[in-house]
Amino acid sequence: MSASFPFTPAFRAELAARCAAFPRLAYEGEALKRAAVAITLVDAGDGSGETAFLLTRRASTLRAHGGQWALPGGRCDPGESLQEAALRELHEELGLAAAPSGVLGVLDDYETRSGYAIAPVVAWVEEAAALAPNPAEVASVHRIRLDRIAAESAVWFDTIPESERPLISLDIGGQHIHAPTAALVYQLREVVAGRITRVADLEQPVFAWR
Repeated sequence: MSASFPFTPAFRAELAARCAAFPRLAYEGEALKRAAVAITLVDAGDGSGETAFLLTRRASTLRAHGGQWALPGGRCDPGESLQEAALRELHEELGLAAAPSGVLGVLDDYETRSGYAIAPVVAWVEEAAALAPNPAEVASVHRIRLDRIAAESAVWFDTIPESERPLISLDIGGQHIHAPTAALVYQLREVVAGRITRVADLEQPVFAWR
């Protein structure tokens, strides 16, 4: 029997409690630039009543990582909290004005090969009707159901000659999603399942190292 994660107040409360209890590992150094992404939980929009998160395909015209799969997010402005940065980027990229009260928690920072410490901010958005992707940054936006990534077949690990760290990939509707996005979504999957799983040692593909 497949898992179900209904978009209901009960599931929101359950996930909020797990996020609140999560023992977050934060980057404490000064060498990496601070960034935040929004793992935005919304109704799946397909009549299933399931919870989904928003995944974007970056515009191909972007200078950095154009055309890649990503979570809405970006670099933190001076004096801005991780939560503020994630919600600002969510609004700038997808037109959603999420309330600070919708933030359920922050998971582990993920240190990228390109020089960022990315904080994943988990946010619950009751109404996503205002979803309006900014074409300058976003080519498309997709609602990925949590029950889809809960399947064991949705995640796998590989090795590459350039690194001793395991390379993570997520299979989402036949699309292969890599770290850092895959690592952040994988940790969310584990939190949803009631597990604490660290992702700092999960590798990015070589094309994302710059």
